[in-house]
Amino acid sequence: MQKYDELLIALRKVIRAIDLHSKQLNKTSGLTGPQLLIMHEVAQTDGITASRIAQNVNLSPATVTNILDRLESRALVSRVRSQLDKRRVSLYLTEQGKALLDQAPQPLQDHFIEKFSSLSEWEQTLLLSSMQRIAAMMDADNIDASPLLEVGAITRQVDPGKSE
Repeated sequence: MQKYDELLIALRKVIRAIDLHSKQLNKTSGLTGPQLLIMHEVAQTDGITASRIAQNVNLSPATVTNILDRLESRALVSRVRSQLDKRRVSLYLTEQGKALLDQAPQPLQDHFIEKFSSLSEWEQTLLLSSMQRIAAMMDADNIDASPLLEVGAITRQVDPGKSE
């Protein structure tokens, strides 16, 4: 087998692992990775704004708003307009949202970050430079991406009762 075949197989395994975790997350909690990430942000800072979340998770404000709309429609997040500045809308987890977040599995990127952080500095640098080179070789270095391990559209909604 050629080295490029081995590399493509390794990349496919990474993509598959992300996809399987995403499906498991949705099956067990009814949440997508981006929804879980945004709920974590709301839980960390009561009263956070959508624009702050967008900055923190490196997603566009429109994408965050779309995800927040879905979470609010499921009564997992509430929006509260400021009495002093009507333009400011603060976000809070509902009791139902807190309960779901407590039961939700760890996001795949958290598991990855733990393992990556345990590597020595030179190994981290080597992996980073290798992945940046692979992205460039695939003409993907200019594609907008957030530090979120999720396959597919960032705002997709999968029916928890439906298998893909």
